[in-house]
Amino acid sequence: MNGIYVSAVEQRRRRRAVLVMTTLAVLIIVSFIISMNTGFIRLSPLDVVKTLFGMGTEKQELILFSFRLPRIVISVLIGAGFAVSGCIIQGLSRNPLADPGLLGINAGAGLAVVLFVSFYPASEKGSIFLMPLLALVGAALTALLIYVLSYRRHHGFMPTRMILAGIAVAAGISAAMIILTIRLDPTQYQFVSVWLAGSIWGTNWKYVLALLPWLIVLLPFVFYKAKALNALNLGEQLAVGLGTRVNKERAWLLAAAVGLAASSVAVGGGIGFVGLIAPHLARRLVGPHHQVLLPASAFVGALLVIVADTLARWAFQPSEIPTGIVVAVIGAPYFLYLLSRSK
Repeated sequence: MNGIYVSAVEQRRRRRAVLVMTTLAVLIIVSFIISMNTGFIRLSPLDVVKTLFGMGTEKQELILFSFRLPRIVISVLIGAGFAVSGCIIQGLSRNPLADPGLLGINAGAGLAVVLFVSFYPASEKGSIFLMPLLALVGAALTALLIYVLSYRRHHGFMPTRMILAGIAVAAGISAAMIILTIRLDPTQYQFVSVWLAGSIWGTNWKYVLALLPWLIVLLPFVFYKAKALNALNLGEQLAVGLGTRVNKERAWLLAAAVGLAASSVAVGGGIGFVGLIAPHLARRLVGPHHQVLLPASAFVGALLVIVADTLARWAFQPSEIPTGIVVAVIGAPYFLYLLSRSK
């Protein structure tokens, strides 16, 4: 009888997950279409359809294919990358307030990019594909430092120390970046300031190609490791009891989270709160099991960033505000709400 009840509950949960995923996918598609119509030069839905099928004017094709579509695709990709990275970190730390930004991983990646821009113009050939690698190095070194600071010989890995160490490291790195910006020339300073504010500055297909391989490799790997993340989320002792190789699985998952966050930061700039908000909203929709929570987080993150970027381009036309500011306007109150409800 209990088996039948458990099976019925499992079936309802799966049906709910499928419904939620389908709804999120539809919302992303609708937002994608609306975003194609939004901008300083407005394209009507009919113009967009005609242009997509090769019947638009040369100007319409330039606007849609060279500027809007790459940016929209990048919004979807970095939203998914930040969200899944945040979901992994929340699972590993067992702390619902953790995300790549709060832990300093975004700041570490940003510091590497700022150092690179200081000595090598971001517009130079080859820099587009080099920046994600440098961001990965910066984020990895930051994650390693935080891991060392949060580990104690007799107590092992301590999630609470991880959060506190991450906040402290992030503050130090942010101060270092401010100092570095002083020595930049006006052109470099303008680029770095806009980038740090969370502007999706990559608006051509080269940036899509620079980011896409990271997500193609890392997202399926993380989804495959969902069961291990479920076990780690229960605590180290229970995970060992379930046969999980705790240190190895934690290292692989943390490396994947760092890679996703670093590559997204390199192309999307310092967009915060996505890794915090998206997993929370997804958890409310599909529950705590990472087999569905991880892909749901990716969908929610993609939807959040594409909506924020559309609002950033539409709200103050003809001017444009960085996408990170719109996300912060949404994310800061939600973070305070989560903080007030946390024990």
